[in-house]
Amino acid sequence: MDPKKRFYRHFQDSIAILQDQIDQLESVGAVAGERQEAIDHVLAGIAKLQNEVADAADETPSYDRRQYSETIKSLQDSLNETIAKVTPKSRFQFKRSAPSANHVDMGAPENDPRLNPGSFSRNPHAPHPELFNAVAEDDDKVGDLPAHSNLKDYNHELSMPGPSGIRKPSFSMAKHIGISNQSGLHIILPESAARATSSGSLTDLKDCIVDMSVPTAQGRPFPGLALKNISNSLIVAGRVSGPVHITGITDSILVVTARQVRIHECRNVDIYLHCGSHPIIEDCTGMRFAPLPHCYMTEADGAVENQWDQVDDFKWLKAGHSPNWTTLSQHQVLPEDIWTHVVPGQPGASVEETLRKVGIPRR
Repeated sequence: MDPKKRFYRHFQDSIAILQDQIDQLESVGAVAGERQEAIDHVLAGIAKLQNEVADAADETPSYDRRQYSETIKSLQDSLNETIAKVTPKSRFQFKRSAPSANHVDMGAPENDPRLNPGSFSRNPHAPHPELFNAVAEDDDKVGDLPAHSNLKDYNHELSMPGPSGIRKPSFSMAKHIGISNQSGLHIILPESAARATSSGSLTDLKDCIVDMSVPTAQGRPFPGLALKNISNSLIVAGRVSGPVHITGITDSILVVTARQVRIHECRNVDIYLHCGSHPIIEDCTGMRFAPLPHCYMTEADGAVENQWDQVDDFKWLKAGHSPNWTTLSQHQVLPEDIWTHVVPGQPGASVEETLRKVGIPRR
């Protein structure tokens, strides 16, 4: 294909993906910083597309450059309007330059979002979003819990020694599932956890196995899910109808079904994935992708095209395939009996033994 036509198709596809992400911002929950993460990714995607337009300027006719510039400006306007609607005081907006009589030079400093402070980079001094422990609430309000709320600290319960190596917290009264600060545990959420219909979070886990697939398959999927600061672990995250934000995961295996997956600052992670859009990685290395194991598929998943291998690396702006990710070969993919017989736990098997059988740590 002619390079100009190929770039044009790439540009149109990128615009369509970014516009779809903008359209979905209103449905993304603000819990655990999910909405801001989504905004960050859209901003980074626009910046990447601007860089690509600037890089292709020498081989692009002036008319096409003008059309590209106007399209990106329209996309920026759409994003700013949506940000104003969902977060009126957001600092993450593009700085608009004065209109030009001809066209916008995407390579000019005043139009380069990388030079506009606060445009799409994360603010290291911003307050860290609060992640809530797994609790059962009588009050519908999320945030500061009233003194009279009936709370049950599931993370404390999980830490208590039990007769079995596998922990099965009921979460039957919980509205939010958040497992944090655990080490060396095998946790399986039973069907009773299906009542927890708000976004979930798994944070600060080490040497753990967490299986959330049963309640999300039998009940309703999570609206959103945040995975953060997890190492040397196996996470079967179940089904998520909205976005999954994955940050700071190392030397682990993830199993995820979601509409959107955004992955930051991860290293040496295998992801078995069913995703309705392009997975996005940023500041990651050693990422390997594979399709969702058959045993976790549902009838609803089969109706959605799986784009597990259409990964976009927002930090790889050069031509060609990003070296930061690859796909698992047929002999590298875990066999189905591992998922059906080993991952659920075997009599007398320790967490360490089970992790070793699934290939953690990676050899």
